[in-house]
Amino acid sequence: MLILAQELNDETVSPGTTGTLIVLCLGIALVFLIKSMNKRISNVDAPRQADLDQEAWEKAEALRAEEGDTR
Repeated sequence: MLILAQELNDETVSPGTTGTLIVLCLGIALVFLIKSMNKRISNVDAPRQADLDQEAWEKAEALRAEEGDTR
């Protein structure tokens, strides 16, 4: 019962080894998750804005050429 009767202060209450290990494991897991996310994002084949602009220009030119042929 003496342990329960002690006052709580900075010396008697601390995260201890368990808390430190949990935070360390969470940090390591976070590093691996970020590495995995970067790897997956780099594999995404999204069109660039310049490619989209070029494609739109080519479609517009094709439409203009068709209109010119039908007149």
